Amino acid sequence: MMAIVRWDPAMELHGEFNRLLNGVLGSGTNHSGANGSARRWTPAMDLFETESHFVARLDLPGMDEDGLDVEVEDNVLRISGERVAEQRDTARGWYRFERAHGAFSRELQLPDGVDVDAIEAAFDRGVLELRIPRPAKRTPRKVSIARGSGSQPIEGQAGGES
Repeated sequence: MMAIVRWDPAMELHGEFNRLLNGVLGSGTNHSGANGSARRWTPAMDLFETESHFVARLDLPGMDEDGLDVEVEDNVLRISGERVAEQRDTARGWYRFERAHGAFSRELQLPDGVDVDAIEAAFDRGVLELRIPRPAKRTPRKVSIARGSGSQPIEGQAGGES
């Protein structure tokens, strides 16, 4: 059985207004909180490899290279910075705040053997590109085994002391 509900245009308008406010003030967006503090955001990053490098590209529109830090510590590459929000004059009649701002930090675990001094960074039109040289392929090294009747046992092993 279906219930019949009377249409009330005032209730529909009220619902639309609430959706609009939730879009502006909702928790799903990165905006300043009620106390005015900036929230963290995470810039989009592409990561791929070529024959000689790992390449990371981060979208950082509205930033310049002076506001970025790239450092390596304990084989972890850390990219961090802060995008400052523009002043929001309430007299302007803002409806939505969707552009993210605030501090961010991204970390990448580097493979063993990466020459961290050879990492290159370039910033162009709001995109940070990091080129990380791939470590040289490790090849096994053959260890020769001494043979012969005159070889002495290694000190400390069974039969090695008299």
